[in-house]
Amino acid sequence: MSDGDYCTIRAEDTRPPRADGPPYAECVLCREPTEYPESYKGVTLCPVCEWREAERTACSG
Repeated sequence: MSDGDYCTIRAEDTRPPRADGPPYAECVLCREPTEYPESYKGVTLCPVCEWREAERTACSG
């Protein structure tokens, strides 16, 4: 990370591990299946909600 970077958290540091197969965790916003294992404890989002959250929180520079 360079000195000019504004975001200090890398995306790969905040994402749960991908599941190899079912059962999948539910999205905390829309309750659809996610790409993450059901055993993961924490906030999980489906691909659509994850994309919308990224748009909402993106740095607008």
